[in-house]
Amino acid sequence: MSFEFVSALYKTQVPLPIDDYYFHKVLREIKHDGIESQVYYLLKQQGILDQTPTFFQAYLKENYDTCLFQNLFIKNQTNMLLRRFEEQGIDVIPLKGVYFAEKYFGHIGARATSDIDLLVRFQDLNQSIESVKALGFSVEEEPISGHFHYSFSKKLPNSPIPLVVELHWGLVKEDTSRFNINNIWRDSKAIGQYSHIRELSHLHCFYMICLHGWRHNLDSMKYFIDIIQMIHQYSDELDYEELFKMAESHQTLKRVTRTLSIVYEQFPHLNHVAKLPFKRKTFWKHRKVKGLKQYMDFFDYQFFSYDTVKHSLIEIRHWILPSKFDLSCELGEIPQGSSISKMYISLYKKRISGLVKVIF
Repeated sequence: MSFEFVSALYKTQVPLPIDDYYFHKVLREIKHDGIESQVYYLLKQQGILDQTPTFFQAYLKENYDTCLFQNLFIKNQTNMLLRRFEEQGIDVIPLKGVYFAEKYFGHIGARATSDIDLLVRFQDLNQSIESVKALGFSVEEEPISGHFHYSFSKKLPNSPIPLVVELHWGLVKEDTSRFNINNIWRDSKAIGQYSHIRELSHLHCFYMICLHGWRHNLDSMKYFIDIIQMIHQYSDELDYEELFKMAESHQTLKRVTRTLSIVYEQFPHLNHVAKLPFKRKTFWKHRKVKGLKQYMDFFDYQFFSYDTVKHSLIEIRHWILPSKFDLSCELGEIPQGSSISKMYISLYKKRISGLVKVIF
């Protein structure tokens, strides 16, 4: 995705190109990252949508409308779940999703959502699962070892893709941090007249969005846009000193500083919105950059994003001997009945082959 183009979405003084070829190229990248709604809404909000070619506008508008209808349906399902939790006396916080789109982008259709993420207290997990299942989300996915959520889904009429609800009790892996979720709950506040439906503080929401972007190594422009949008919307309320102090106590400081360093490196205008109090050189490269630099970034992300040697060693062990779920994610389609040893052999062959291609 063109960083210059996204910069123009936030800096109206930067003129958009008038070359159709440029917009065809940008459109391919927008499709790849799935950010049609964000781009359409931001262009419209800035009053520069009409500076783009008609084919570009038409494609974005069509996808925006599709996203809007999908988000309206997901909001209906989310509200149904939240009301159930309120009735059952279960504290719950919606994460990302339609409420994030409304609050931080200004419109329910401004950011595509495909599932429902809810944060609950660990002690309420069993009751939360019962409530979710009672509303038709009865297909339970196999728990992922070391992760911090359970997934449930239900089939939708005339749709091959089910709607998924993820019940989270944390925001990062427990064995590579010292995360204190109680602080998150303490600073949350009830929404409207509700007692149990709550929302994150702006700072904690920003913290979550940074950790989410780190977890995906910022491999899509949508993670950049989420962070940039929050900085533009709530710069006065994002206290970086408090953020870094919290991250240090949670042993997630390197993850947060790495993520923000990359975002500010690619979008330096942010320093005029909310100055980053440090400058850290990163190895991060756009996904199109192949070769040794890509591997340098991978190792920096995979093994040096942790605050303690212990956590780095745990991550190295996970990488050398990944879980069956992580194996399937890295290998893709796995033949039925494959033994774990064969899967490990296939994994190591794939990694060695990739490294050889880079070196030679």
